[in-house]
Amino acid sequence: MRILVIAAHPDDEVLGCGGTIARMSNEGHNISIAILGEGITSRYLHREDADKKMVQDLHEHSHQVAKMLGANDLQMFDLPDNRFDTISLLDIVKILENYIEKTSPECVYTHHSSDLNLDHVLTNRATLIATRPLENSSVKTVLSYEVPSSTEWAFQTTRPGFQPNVFVDVTKTLGTKIEVMKLYDGENREYPHPRSSKSLRAIACRWGSVSGLKAAEAFELIRHIQ
Repeated sequence: MRILVIAAHPDDEVLGCGGTIARMSNEGHNISIAILGEGITSRYLHREDADKKMVQDLHEHSHQVAKMLGANDLQMFDLPDNRFDTISLLDIVKILENYIEKTSPECVYTHHSSDLNLDHVLTNRATLIATRPLENSSVKTVLSYEVPSSTEWAFQTTRPGFQPNVFVDVTKTLGTKIEVMKLYDGENREYPHPRSSKSLRAIACRWGSVSGLKAAEAFELIRHIQ
């Protein structure tokens, strides 16, 4: 199967479905990752003030992460971090449409629509537009994932909230997810932060308990065409 993971920022791909990527790679699926935003620059008042070396290092880490997870391709598009609302939604859609045309995925993973982070919300909307079920579209399945410290921190104030109904057994690949997350040293936090190693393990165990597994990643099915 050809799979495409769409993420707004470096680290979202790991937080949302790192264990699933690793498992699907181990099973021989072809996996592409699209990261729309460049990351980090929102920490500065003005984007142009950002430390270019830090951004470059982050992108190098993203490529290391993709390799360790077993992805076949990673493309980064350098949209302004946490400033997706300053550019046209159509521009984001065009980026995704072009990459989807190039990779012809059958299954797409993207952010959930109910999220605290506006970049995540716009990524979800752009993905739904870019993958709309037109005749001859390669995309048959679209799922959304949660991002710890972002999806749940909306506290159900935007509806509908994340209501997973698809669960992937990541018992064998959870360790890989936690280890590659450490490459994002500026994003990996100490417990009790949701992005800490301990919290990520707890989240996987929680979804595992929901679905009768030792560890799972959870997704909400948006569309599936047979």
